[in-house]
Amino acid sequence: MDFSLSDEQRLLIDTVRKFIAEQLAPLEDEVERTGTLTPAQARSIFEKAKALGLYGMNIPTSLGGGGLSAVDTMLVEEQFGHTTDILIRRAFGNVYEVLLACEGTQKERWLLPAVQGERICCIAITEPGAGSDAAGITTRAVRDASGWRLTGQKHFISDAVWSDFFVVSAKTDTSRAFSLFLVDKNLPGITVGRDQPMMGIRGTGHVELVFDNVKLDGQALLGGEGNGMKLILETLGRVRLAQVAARAVGKSAKVLALATDYANERKQFGKAIGDFQFIQQFIADSVIEINAARYMVLRAAWEIDQGNDARDWISMVKVQAAETLGRVVDRAVQVFGGMGFCKDLPIERYYRDARIYRIFDGTSEIHRGLVARAALKKGAPLFDIGA
Repeated sequence: MDFSLSDEQRLLIDTVRKFIAEQLAPLEDEVERTGTLTPAQARSIFEKAKALGLYGMNIPTSLGGGGLSAVDTMLVEEQFGHTTDILIRRAFGNVYEVLLACEGTQKERWLLPAVQGERICCIAITEPGAGSDAAGITTRAVRDASGWRLTGQKHFISDAVWSDFFVVSAKTDTSRAFSLFLVDKNLPGITVGRDQPMMGIRGTGHVELVFDNVKLDGQALLGGEGNGMKLILETLGRVRLAQVAARAVGKSAKVLALATDYANERKQFGKAIGDFQFIQQFIADSVIEINAARYMVLRAAWEIDQGNDARDWISMVKVQAAETLGRVVDRAVQVFGGMGFCKDLPIERYYRDARIYRIFDGTSEIHRGLVARAALKKGAPLFDIGA
Protein backbone atom coordinates (compact mmCIF):
# COMPACT_ATOMS: atom_id res chain seq x y z
CA MET A 1 0.00 0.00 0.00
CA ASP A 2 1.96 2.98 -1.34
CA PHE A 3 0.69 6.48 -0.49
CA SER A 4 3.63 8.36 -2.04
CA LEU A 5 3.14 10.69 -5.01
CA SER A 6 5.07 10.24 -8.23
CA ASP A 7 7.28 12.98 -9.63
CA GLU A 8 4.67 13.56 -12.34
CA GLN A 9 1.91 13.99 -9.77
CA ARG A 10 3.98 16.43 -7.73
CA LEU A 11 4.76 18.46 -10.85
CA LEU A 12 1.07 18.54 -11.78
CA ILE A 13 0.04 19.70 -8.30
CA ASP A 14 2.78 22.34 -8.19
CA THR A 15 1.83 23.66 -11.64
CA VAL A 16 -1.86 24.00 -10.75
CA ARG A 17 -1.06 25.49 -7.34
CA LYS A 18 1.26 28.09 -8.89
CA PHE A 19 -1.30 28.98 -11.58
CA ILE A 20 -4.00 29.52 -8.95
CA ALA A 21 -1.74 31.68 -6.80
CA GLU A 22 -0.45 33.83 -9.66
CA GLN A 23 -3.39 34.04 -12.07
CA LEU A 24 -6.61 33.41 -10.13
CA ALA A 25 -6.09 34.53 -6.54
CA PRO A 26 -5.56 38.21 -7.59
CA LEU A 27 -9.07 38.18 -9.12
CA GLU A 28 -10.93 36.74 -6.13
CA ASP A 29 -11.62 39.96 -4.22
CA GLU A 30 -13.01 41.71 -7.31
CA VAL A 31 -15.28 38.77 -8.10
CA GLU A 32 -16.54 38.77 -4.50
CA ARG A 33 -17.08 42.55 -4.54
CA THR A 34 -18.79 42.82 -7.95
CA GLY A 35 -20.32 39.35 -8.25
CA THR A 36 -19.06 39.15 -11.82
CA LEU A 37 -16.13 38.08 -13.95
CA THR A 38 -15.68 40.08 -17.14
CA PRO A 39 -15.49 38.28 -20.51
CA ALA A 40 -11.99 39.69 -21.01
CA GLN A 41 -10.81 38.28 -17.67
CA ALA A 42 -12.44 34.93 -18.43
CA ARG A 43 -10.78 34.75 -21.84
CA SER A 44 -7.39 35.65 -20.41
CA ILE A 45 -7.32 32.95 -17.72
CA PHE A 46 -8.71 30.37 -20.16
CA GLU A 47 -5.97 31.03 -22.69
CA LYS A 48 -3.24 30.90 -20.05
CA ALA A 49 -4.54 27.64 -18.58
CA LYS A 50 -5.01 26.03 -21.99
CA ALA A 51 -1.45 26.95 -23.00
CA LEU A 52 -0.21 24.98 -19.99
CA GLY A 53 -2.42 21.98 -20.80
CA LEU A 54 -4.65 22.65 -17.79
CA TYR A 55 -8.00 22.81 -19.61
CA GLY A 56 -10.29 19.77 -19.73
CA MET A 57 -7.81 17.62 -17.82
CA ASN A 58 -10.47 15.02 -16.97
CA ILE A 59 -11.13 14.11 -20.62
CA PRO A 60 -9.16 11.34 -22.44
CA THR A 61 -6.14 12.43 -24.49
CA SER A 62 -7.67 10.76 -27.57
CA LEU A 63 -10.30 13.51 -27.49
CA GLY A 64 -7.87 16.34 -26.79
CA GLY A 65 -8.12 16.37 -23.01
CA GLY A 66 -5.52 15.88 -20.31
CA GLY A 67 -6.27 12.19 -19.78
CA LEU A 68 -5.87 12.28 -16.01
CA SER A 69 -6.83 9.24 -13.96
CA ALA A 70 -9.50 9.64 -11.30
CA VAL A 71 -6.85 9.79 -8.57
CA ASP A 72 -4.83 12.43 -10.44
CA THR A 73 -8.01 14.39 -11.09
CA MET A 74 -8.79 14.48 -7.36
CA LEU A 75 -5.27 15.69 -6.57
CA VAL A 76 -5.86 18.57 -8.97
CA GLU A 77 -9.43 19.22 -7.78
CA GLU A 78 -8.19 19.58 -4.21
CA GLN A 79 -6.03 22.46 -5.43
CA PHE A 80 -9.08 23.94 -7.18
CA GLY A 81 -10.65 24.22 -3.73
CA HIS A 82 -8.13 26.95 -2.95
CA THR A 83 -9.87 29.45 -5.22
CA THR A 84 -13.30 30.70 -6.34
CA ASP A 85 -15.80 28.55 -8.24
CA ILE A 86 -16.28 30.84 -11.23
CA LEU A 87 -12.51 31.16 -11.72
CA ILE A 88 -12.14 27.39 -11.72
CA ARG A 89 -14.86 27.03 -14.35
CA ARG A 90 -13.40 29.62 -16.70
CA ALA A 91 -9.74 28.69 -16.33
CA PHE A 92 -9.85 24.90 -16.20
CA GLY A 93 -13.13 24.13 -17.92
CA ASN A 94 -16.29 22.40 -16.82
CA VAL A 95 -16.26 19.56 -19.36
CA TYR A 96 -18.69 16.99 -17.99
CA GLU A 97 -17.89 13.31 -18.66
CA VAL A 98 -21.52 12.77 -19.63
CA LEU A 99 -20.53 14.27 -22.99
CA LEU A 100 -18.42 11.18 -23.60
CA ALA A 101 -21.72 9.50 -24.52
CA CYS A 102 -21.75 11.55 -27.72
CA GLU A 103 -21.70 9.44 -30.86
CA GLY A 104 -21.11 10.09 -34.55
CA THR A 105 -21.64 13.71 -35.57
CA GLN A 106 -22.51 14.61 -31.97
CA LYS A 107 -18.78 14.50 -31.20
CA GLU A 108 -17.93 17.16 -33.76
CA ARG A 109 -20.91 19.30 -32.85
CA TRP A 110 -20.79 19.22 -29.05
CA LEU A 111 -18.08 17.09 -27.44
CA LEU A 112 -14.86 18.18 -29.20
CA PRO A 113 -15.64 21.92 -29.14
CA ALA A 114 -16.31 21.61 -25.38
CA VAL A 115 -12.98 19.89 -24.80
CA GLN A 116 -11.19 22.61 -26.76
CA GLY A 117 -12.96 25.37 -24.86
CA GLU A 118 -14.70 26.61 -27.99
CA ARG A 119 -18.14 25.83 -26.55
CA ILE A 120 -19.17 25.81 -22.89
CA CYS A 121 -21.70 23.34 -21.51
CA CYS A 122 -23.78 23.10 -18.35
CA ILE A 123 -26.11 20.46 -16.89
CA ALA A 124 -29.81 21.37 -16.60
CA ILE A 125 -31.61 18.81 -14.44
CA THR A 126 -32.94 20.56 -11.32
CA GLU A 127 -36.50 21.90 -11.43
CA PRO A 128 -38.61 23.87 -8.94
CA GLY A 129 -40.40 20.66 -8.00
CA ALA A 130 -37.59 18.17 -8.55
CA GLY A 131 -34.24 18.61 -6.83
CA SER A 132 -32.70 15.46 -5.39
CA ASP A 133 -35.53 13.45 -7.00
CA ALA A 134 -34.17 13.65 -10.55
CA ALA A 135 -36.76 11.15 -11.75
CA GLY A 136 -39.52 13.52 -10.63
CA ILE A 137 -38.87 16.06 -13.40
CA THR A 138 -41.79 17.37 -15.44
CA THR A 139 -39.92 18.76 -18.45
CA ARG A 140 -41.04 16.79 -21.50
CA ALA A 141 -39.66 15.99 -24.94
CA VAL A 142 -42.16 14.79 -27.54
CA ARG A 143 -41.17 13.24 -30.86
CA ASP A 144 -42.21 14.92 -34.09
CA ALA A 145 -41.42 14.28 -37.74
CA SER A 146 -37.95 15.85 -37.63
CA GLY A 147 -36.84 15.27 -34.04
CA TRP A 148 -38.23 16.46 -30.72
CA ARG A 149 -40.20 19.28 -29.10
CA LEU A 150 -38.91 20.29 -25.64
CA THR A 151 -41.10 22.02 -23.06
CA GLY A 152 -40.40 22.68 -19.39
CA GLN A 153 -38.56 24.72 -16.77
CA LYS A 154 -35.27 24.34 -14.89
CA HIS A 155 -33.73 26.37 -12.08
CA PHE A 156 -30.50 26.72 -10.08
CA ILE A 157 -28.61 26.04 -13.33
CA SER A 158 -24.97 26.88 -12.70
CA ASP A 159 -22.97 28.36 -15.57
CA ALA A 160 -25.97 28.73 -17.88
CA VAL A 161 -25.13 32.40 -18.51
CA TRP A 162 -21.71 31.42 -19.88
CA SER A 163 -22.85 28.26 -21.68
CA ASP A 164 -23.32 27.72 -25.39
CA PHE A 165 -25.37 24.55 -24.94
CA PHE A 166 -27.09 22.57 -22.21
CA VAL A 167 -27.49 18.90 -21.31
CA VAL A 168 -31.19 18.85 -20.40
CA SER A 169 -33.16 16.08 -18.70
CA ALA A 170 -36.69 15.43 -19.98
CA LYS A 171 -39.38 12.76 -19.83
CA THR A 172 -40.18 11.14 -23.16
CA ASP A 173 -43.05 8.96 -21.90
CA THR A 174 -45.18 8.51 -18.78
CA SER A 175 -42.65 6.42 -16.79
CA ARG A 176 -40.19 7.74 -14.20
CA ALA A 177 -37.34 7.18 -16.66
CA PHE A 178 -35.94 10.24 -18.39
CA SER A 179 -33.65 11.07 -21.28
CA LEU A 180 -30.89 13.59 -21.82
CA PHE A 181 -30.81 16.07 -24.69
CA LEU A 182 -28.10 18.31 -26.12
CA VAL A 183 -29.73 21.71 -26.52
CA ASP A 184 -28.09 24.70 -28.19
CA LYS A 185 -28.69 27.90 -26.27
CA ASN A 186 -29.59 30.01 -29.32
CA LEU A 187 -32.61 27.94 -30.35
CA PRO A 188 -35.98 29.71 -30.58
CA GLY A 189 -38.18 29.17 -27.54
CA ILE A 190 -35.40 29.19 -24.94
CA THR A 191 -35.52 31.87 -22.27
CA VAL A 192 -32.65 32.42 -19.87
CA GLY A 193 -34.34 33.79 -16.78
CA ARG A 194 -33.13 35.70 -13.77
CA ASP A 195 -29.86 34.98 -12.02
CA GLN A 196 -31.08 33.77 -8.64
CA PRO A 197 -29.15 35.56 -5.85
CA MET A 198 -27.25 33.21 -3.57
CA MET A 199 -25.69 33.31 -0.11
CA GLY A 200 -22.23 32.44 -1.44
CA ILE A 201 -20.08 31.39 -4.40
CA ARG A 202 -20.52 34.82 -5.91
CA GLY A 203 -19.81 35.18 -9.61
CA THR A 204 -21.25 31.78 -10.50
CA GLY A 205 -24.65 32.43 -11.99
CA HIS A 206 -27.60 30.19 -11.06
CA VAL A 207 -30.35 30.95 -13.53
CA GLU A 208 -33.78 29.79 -14.51
CA LEU A 209 -34.26 28.23 -17.94
CA VAL A 210 -37.57 28.00 -19.75
CA PHE A 211 -38.09 25.77 -22.81
CA ASP A 212 -41.22 26.68 -24.75
CA ASN A 213 -41.87 24.07 -27.44
CA VAL A 214 -38.20 24.16 -28.48
CA LYS A 215 -37.56 22.31 -31.73
CA LEU A 216 -34.65 19.83 -31.48
CA ASP A 217 -33.26 17.86 -34.40
CA GLY A 218 -32.74 14.10 -34.37
CA GLN A 219 -29.14 14.42 -33.14
CA ALA A 220 -30.15 16.02 -29.86
CA LEU A 221 -30.88 12.79 -27.95
CA LEU A 222 -27.82 11.79 -25.88
CA GLY A 223 -27.17 8.14 -25.02
CA GLY A 224 -30.51 6.71 -26.08
CA GLU A 225 -34.08 7.23 -24.98
CA GLY A 226 -34.82 6.54 -21.31
CA ASN A 227 -31.14 6.24 -20.37
CA GLY A 228 -30.79 9.58 -18.59
CA MET A 229 -30.54 8.19 -15.06
CA LYS A 230 -28.03 5.55 -16.16
CA LEU A 231 -25.82 8.21 -17.75
CA ILE A 232 -26.09 10.47 -14.72
CA LEU A 233 -25.12 7.67 -12.33
CA GLU A 234 -22.23 6.56 -14.53
CA THR A 235 -20.69 9.97 -15.12
CA LEU A 236 -21.83 12.57 -12.59
CA GLY A 237 -20.64 10.54 -9.61
CA ARG A 238 -17.09 11.45 -10.59
CA VAL A 239 -18.16 15.08 -10.87
CA ARG A 240 -19.66 14.88 -7.37
CA LEU A 241 -16.43 13.41 -6.04
CA ALA A 242 -14.33 16.08 -7.72
CA GLN A 243 -16.32 19.30 -7.56
CA VAL A 244 -17.77 18.72 -4.10
CA ALA A 245 -15.64 16.33 -2.06
CA ALA A 246 -12.12 17.02 -3.37
CA ARG A 247 -12.68 20.77 -3.54
CA ALA A 248 -14.15 20.73 -0.03
CA VAL A 249 -10.95 19.09 1.20
CA GLY A 250 -8.85 21.72 -0.55
CA LYS A 251 -10.92 24.58 0.80
CA SER A 252 -10.75 23.09 4.29
CA ALA A 253 -6.97 22.86 4.07
CA LYS A 254 -6.71 26.48 2.96
CA VAL A 255 -8.94 27.70 5.79
CA LEU A 256 -7.03 25.65 8.34
CA ALA A 257 -3.73 27.18 7.18
CA LEU A 258 -5.17 30.66 7.66
CA ALA A 259 -6.45 29.73 11.12
CA THR A 260 -3.16 28.24 12.29
CA ASP A 261 -1.20 31.25 11.02
CA TYR A 262 -3.57 33.58 12.87
CA ALA A 263 -3.39 31.46 16.04
CA ASN A 264 0.40 31.84 16.01
CA GLU A 265 0.29 35.60 15.40
CA ARG A 266 -2.68 36.79 17.51
CA LYS A 267 -1.75 37.66 21.09
CA GLN A 268 -4.12 37.64 24.05
CA PHE A 269 -3.21 37.81 27.73
CA GLY A 270 0.44 38.08 26.80
CA LYS A 271 0.76 34.98 24.60
CA ALA A 272 -0.28 33.60 21.22
CA ILE A 273 -3.85 32.29 21.22
CA GLY A 274 -2.49 29.04 19.77
CA ASP A 275 -1.07 28.34 23.23
CA PHE A 276 -4.59 28.02 24.63
CA GLN A 277 -5.89 24.47 24.82
CA PHE A 278 -9.33 25.23 23.37
CA ILE A 279 -7.73 26.77 20.25
CA GLN A 280 -5.48 23.73 19.96
CA GLN A 281 -8.54 21.50 20.03
CA PHE A 282 -10.09 23.45 17.14
CA ILE A 283 -6.93 22.98 15.12
CA ALA A 284 -6.40 19.32 16.05
CA ASP A 285 -9.98 18.35 15.17
CA SER A 286 -9.66 20.09 11.82
CA VAL A 287 -6.36 18.39 10.99
CA ILE A 288 -7.81 14.97 11.83
CA GLU A 289 -11.03 15.45 9.88
CA ILE A 290 -9.34 16.91 6.78
CA ASN A 291 -6.94 13.98 6.57
CA ALA A 292 -9.78 11.50 7.00
CA ALA A 293 -11.78 13.15 4.20
CA ARG A 294 -8.72 13.37 1.94
CA TYR A 295 -8.01 9.65 2.19
CA MET A 296 -11.66 8.85 1.54
CA VAL A 297 -11.59 10.98 -1.62
CA LEU A 298 -8.49 9.18 -2.89
CA ARG A 299 -9.91 5.76 -2.01
CA ALA A 300 -13.11 6.49 -3.95
CA ALA A 301 -11.03 7.71 -6.90
CA TRP A 302 -8.93 4.55 -6.73
CA GLU A 303 -12.12 2.48 -6.94
CA ILE A 304 -13.06 4.35 -10.12
CA ASP A 305 -9.63 3.76 -11.64
CA GLN A 306 -9.97 0.03 -10.90
CA GLY A 307 -13.22 -0.03 -12.83
CA ASN A 308 -15.26 -0.73 -9.69
CA ASP A 309 -18.65 0.68 -8.79
CA ALA A 310 -17.70 3.55 -6.46
CA ARG A 311 -21.16 4.99 -5.84
CA ASP A 312 -21.27 3.96 -2.16
CA TRP A 313 -17.83 5.45 -1.55
CA ILE A 314 -18.75 8.64 -3.36
CA SER A 315 -21.86 9.08 -1.22
CA MET A 316 -19.84 8.49 1.96
CA VAL A 317 -17.10 10.94 1.07
CA LYS A 318 -19.54 13.55 -0.22
CA VAL A 319 -21.08 13.69 3.24
CA GLN A 320 -17.76 13.50 5.06
CA ALA A 321 -15.94 16.16 3.03
CA ALA A 322 -18.86 18.59 2.83
CA GLU A 323 -19.54 18.45 6.56
CA THR A 324 -15.84 18.57 7.40
CA LEU A 325 -15.61 21.84 5.46
CA GLY A 326 -18.53 23.27 7.41
CA ARG A 327 -16.95 22.39 10.74
CA VAL A 328 -13.47 23.59 9.77
CA VAL A 329 -14.74 26.99 8.61
CA ASP A 330 -16.94 27.36 11.68
CA ARG A 331 -13.93 26.72 13.91
CA ALA A 332 -11.88 29.20 11.89
CA VAL A 333 -14.47 31.93 12.48
CA GLN A 334 -14.17 31.20 16.19
CA VAL A 335 -10.36 31.34 16.07
CA PHE A 336 -10.46 34.70 14.27
CA GLY A 337 -13.15 36.00 16.59
CA GLY A 338 -14.64 39.32 15.51
CA MET A 339 -12.29 39.48 12.52
CA GLY A 340 -13.70 36.17 11.31
CA PHE A 341 -17.13 37.81 11.08
CA CYS A 342 -15.72 40.84 9.27
CA LYS A 343 -15.68 41.25 5.50
CA ASP A 344 -12.18 42.70 5.65
CA LEU A 345 -10.93 39.11 5.80
CA PRO A 346 -12.03 36.21 3.54
CA ILE A 347 -13.06 33.91 6.40
CA GLU A 348 -16.67 35.09 6.37
CA ARG A 349 -16.76 34.45 2.61
CA TYR A 350 -15.50 30.91 3.09
CA TYR A 351 -18.13 30.43 5.80
CA ARG A 352 -20.91 31.43 3.38
CA ASP A 353 -19.46 29.46 0.48
CA ALA A 354 -19.13 26.30 2.58
CA ARG A 355 -22.85 25.99 3.33
CA ILE A 356 -23.86 24.88 -0.17
CA TYR A 357 -21.58 21.84 -0.08
CA ARG A 358 -24.05 19.99 2.14
CA ILE A 359 -26.83 20.66 -0.37
CA PHE A 360 -25.79 20.55 -4.01
CA ASP A 361 -25.19 17.27 -5.87
CA GLY A 362 -27.44 15.56 -3.37
CA THR A 363 -28.01 16.66 0.21
CA SER A 364 -26.16 15.01 3.08
CA GLU A 365 -29.46 13.40 4.07
CA ILE A 366 -29.95 11.84 0.62
CA HIS A 367 -26.43 10.41 0.61
CA ARG A 368 -26.75 9.08 4.15
CA GLY A 369 -29.85 7.23 2.98
CA LEU A 370 -27.94 5.74 0.04
CA VAL A 371 -25.12 4.57 2.31
CA ALA A 372 -27.56 3.05 4.80
CA ARG A 373 -29.52 1.20 2.11
CA ALA A 374 -26.28 -0.19 0.66
CA ALA A 375 -25.24 -1.40 4.12
CA LEU A 376 -28.62 -3.00 4.80
CA LYS A 377 -28.70 -4.70 1.41
CA LYS A 378 -25.16 -6.00 0.99
CA GLY A 379 -23.25 -5.19 4.14
CA ALA A 380 -21.45 -2.02 5.18
CA PRO A 381 -19.14 -0.67 2.45
CA LEU A 382 -16.03 -0.60 4.64
CA PHE A 383 -12.38 -0.44 3.73
CA ASP A 384 -11.42 -4.06 2.97
CA ILE A 385 -8.42 -5.28 4.95
CA GLY A 386 -8.86 -8.90 4.04
CA ALA A 387 -11.49 -9.75 6.62
